[in-house]
Amino acid sequence: MTKKTSKPAAAKSTSVAKAAKPENVAKVPAVAAPVLSDVRAKIDGIDRQIQALIAERAEFAHQVGKAKGKLAAAVDYYRPEREAQVLRMVVDRNQGPLSDELLVHVFREIMSACLAQQEPLKIGYLGPEGTFSQQAVLKHFGRSALGVPMATIEEVFQEVESGNADFGVVPVENSGQGTIQITLDMFLTSNLKICGEVELRVQQYLMSRSGRIEDIERVYAHPQSFMQTSGWLRANLAKAEKVPVSSNAEGARRARGSDDAAAIGGESAVHAYGLKKVVMSPIQDDKDNTTRFLVVGRQIFPPSGHDRTSVLVFIHDKPGALFDVLSPFARHGISMNRIESRPSHHAKWEYGFFIDLAGHIEDEAMKLALAELKAHSAQIKVLGSYPVAVP
Repeated sequence: MTKKTSKPAAAKSTSVAKAAKPENVAKVPAVAAPVLSDVRAKIDGIDRQIQALIAERAEFAHQVGKAKGKLAAAVDYYRPEREAQVLRMVVDRNQGPLSDELLVHVFREIMSACLAQQEPLKIGYLGPEGTFSQQAVLKHFGRSALGVPMATIEEVFQEVESGNADFGVVPVENSGQGTIQITLDMFLTSNLKICGEVELRVQQYLMSRSGRIEDIERVYAHPQSFMQTSGWLRANLAKAEKVPVSSNAEGARRARGSDDAAAIGGESAVHAYGLKKVVMSPIQDDKDNTTRFLVVGRQIFPPSGHDRTSVLVFIHDKPGALFDVLSPFARHGISMNRIESRPSHHAKWEYGFFIDLAGHIEDEAMKLALAELKAHSAQIKVLGSYPVAVP
């Protein structure tokens, strides 16, 4: 005779517990979707407030100009140390959701437009239109400044020295390829001062008239761009002729005339010269590729609170000479950001050292260190004290 087996009590309880429905659970009210028209009305109201505040800021900027009295030109109203302070406050206040870089760009354009009420600044740069130097001008001075393209870096210096341009923007070093020597060499003889710096993320694109990689037989680019994209070119266009030109914009100008030619340069050159991207992604070997530019002018400005000083030091030819040059900065707690040597052009085998230091020429520690340095150097030339680049 077969006995019936019953389920264990625990199993029964579990089954009952699963089947039971809670009786006193509070219902969460559904959140009503926002009404699109209401949201747009609020945005319109905020836009009106923003516009009114920009107009009010522009009026106060105009009053600043009046307070300074009648000055000679727009350059007399420009205060790079004040702009750097304003932009750092923008970054300090930012709590999202917009990035620091985007908000800095917005405020830079507002300040550029307010300054242009007096007269637009004239900024010389290595042209023609579409170069990375032009992008650096726009990033640092905004679109209300007047960019003046020059054929060479030497010409940029000459135009600022003569007063035909208020400031110049020149490349000085790349994160992957090092120093742009011609820029350093200009400081050996020029009396211009460094007034600012710009750090620009550089994305190199391959562009052509047809946009077809199989058509390409030669590529135009500045030598720096060839170095920055050498790995990609070896892998993808090993047989194409590489033709160096004075600027990437000049390469783009040449490439637009033939289907079998291409150029390397920034996205602005693609649009400026009516070309197509051959590949949609950048082709530089270093994805964090960054170029540092210097802003050159005719005077040194007051401290901004976060500054850098660049000096050129000519040393006596003797054992331990470089140690004697560097030790005063260490004794006074001054950080050295960069050092680069170049032939002095004064005598054979004589060198000058370009040194970037943390701090401003008006800082007491910097004054003491440079005073000590005089005893160990043939000549000291202060190239400038300027705000550290804002993102």
